[in-house]
Amino acid sequence: MSQKNSLIIATFLIVLGVASRLLPHVWNTTPMTAIALFATAYLGLRYSVVIFIAIMAFADIFLGFYQWPIMLSVYGSFILVALLGLYLRKNKTAISIFGIALSSSVLFFLITNWAVWQFSGMYVHSWLGLTQSYTLALPFFRNSLFGDLFYTSVFFGAFEFVKYFVSNRVRICNI
Repeated sequence: MSQKNSLIIATFLIVLGVASRLLPHVWNTTPMTAIALFATAYLGLRYSVVIFIAIMAFADIFLGFYQWPIMLSVYGSFILVALLGLYLRKNKTAISIFGIALSSSVLFFLITNWAVWQFSGMYVHSWLGLTQSYTLALPFFRNSLFGDLFYTSVFFGAFEFVKYFVSNRVRICNI
């Protein structure tokens, strides 16, 4: 992919990501996981991390920053999601995309809810408090899982469709 196309896609993803966080939406249904996976798979890890940090930092200026250990767990979780996206660079099958998106949702859920339990003071620091943290977060997990699977399917599917259409149209025009 050309540098120009990469910059256009990166800009589009940043605008979409910021808008999705700032505009009203169902809790935890933003395309952040899909953006991290897609950007890594098609643009590379460096682009993905820069895109993600730009989206999160810019939106957090307006949404408000929160406890730094919890914020680091959120940012760190998405960087780990971007690392999972490295597998997709050479394995863009429907099953691998679905599996990585599902794994990303679970990873984010486990890390961020552990951080809320550990650092927020909302839960007692015991096994009971940890299980309560995860149990009360299940409705948010359902939303994020749905959003992650939906947006990841849309991003990868639409891009591959456009790529297929453009490559076939070019061949038709060259006949």
